[in-house]
Amino acid sequence: MIILPAIDIIEQKPVRLYQGDYNKQEQVGNNILDLAKAFEKEGAQYLHMVDLDGAKKSEKCNQQSICEVAASLHIPVEVGGGIRSMEDVAYYLEHGVERVILGTAAIEDRTFLKQAIKRYQAHIAVGIDCRDGYVCGRGWLSESKLYYLTFAKEMQALGVKTIIVTDIAKDGTMMGPNLEMLKKLKESVSINVIASGGIKDITHIQALKELGIYGAITGKAMYAKTLSLPEALTLCKEE
Repeated sequence: MIILPAIDIIEQKPVRLYQGDYNKQEQVGNNILDLAKAFEKEGAQYLHMVDLDGAKKSEKCNQQSICEVAASLHIPVEVGGGIRSMEDVAYYLEHGVERVILGTAAIEDRTFLKQAIKRYQAHIAVGIDCRDGYVCGRGWLSESKLYYLTFAKEMQALGVKTIIVTDIAKDGTMMGPNLEMLKKLKESVSINVIASGGIKDITHIQALKELGIYGAITGKAMYAKTLSLPEALTLCKEE
């Protein structure tokens, strides 16, 4: 299992939200690039970045900061938030980003999603952000009628290789990931599942590893120092 430290961005500053609420944000550092380099130095294999302004406004907003990080690190970077067109996807991939995450676009524009998968294949991931089992978009502010299992199966059928799954009620709470939801997902699809939301400590990493999850995104736990990145990485390497 891989561990992906998370950097969420509002107005070019690294922040964390509580349950996706933009009114409950906490700044977690002074400089995005310094934070990213610190994660790399600790041994991170991959970095997860989200343009929260972009997700809310449906357009790229913090792309310069994100691309600066991607160009400066020696590890791959994935990016989500406000990516709504092939031009947006191309922009990030041409500026050093390894994987682009489509969330709202995957819900609302299947033609674009299919084009992106056909052209960029494994460089496209889909974010499945759930509230009470139903997929949300537009910075988690808009709830669809798509059930997460049905949506995940559709994504697999379209050729998506990686999905990033968040239970919004767990995000930023450090109350543990939604293991029941993730277990059902693992039983329903065979593509890579990255779990996000709720991780507090090494016991949660262990539980995700035992489920056979491909990757785990963690942000607040590392900022609050309830989870050690090196310790988590060591656990993930153990057979």
